[in-house]
Amino acid sequence: MSERDEQIKLFNWINLHYELKDLAFSIPNEGKRSLILGRLYKRMGLRPGTPDIFIPYPTKTYHGCFIELKWGKNKPTPAQSNFIQRLKDKGYYAEVIWGADAAIEAIINYLKT
Repeated sequence: MSERDEQIKLFNWINLHYELKDLAFSIPNEGKRSLILGRLYKRMGLRPGTPDIFIPYPTKTYHGCFIELKWGKNKPTPAQSNFIQRLKDKGYYAEVIWGADAAIEAIINYLKT
């Protein structure tokens, strides 16, 4: 398994849920790029540390749900930790979560808030 496989597994689950499937989306912020492409993406709004997944489905408690999905021994970068804390400060649910199963559980709990 890989982080990519885990994210596919998570979106397979999300796509089975009517209230989420047309709203949840991936933010393709990972990966190495050439210097030219990296500069272009930065000018287009790419931000270091942006979480992998956003579900713009507000609850009584939160404005929306951001998930930085990790797998195995991967750890969040300082930019990711900082971004997530800033999102929390603005009223969003934002967490680093290891694996699709834990992310599914977190989303179920998020929807109850």
